[in-house]
Amino acid sequence: MNALLCQLDSLAILLARLYSLVLLIYAVVSWIPDIRGPWVRYLAAIVEPVLAPVRRIIPPLGGLDLAFLVVLLVLQMVVVPLLQRAAFTACYIGY
Repeated sequence: MNALLCQLDSLAILLARLYSLVLLIYAVVSWIPDIRGPWVRYLAAIVEPVLAPVRRIIPPLGGLDLAFLVVLLVLQMVVVPLLQRAAFTACYIGY
């Protein structure tokens, strides 16, 4: 059972890091309109459901989207460390 939890936690960490990368790509694409293409719709479908509720709380200020920064910071400073701790517990401590 611990091996399964270890693998699931490792997968969750990987997915959180990939989502951070997708957020960064989405931000770059929003700043550089020349590289936009039909694939941006897929990025928006992944990113916008997370950004929209945060934007309702923290609206953009003068063209600067703070929701993006809030989501990225929460993901990197809260979610990933919690997942890493869970993975460490599942993989090495095993209770």
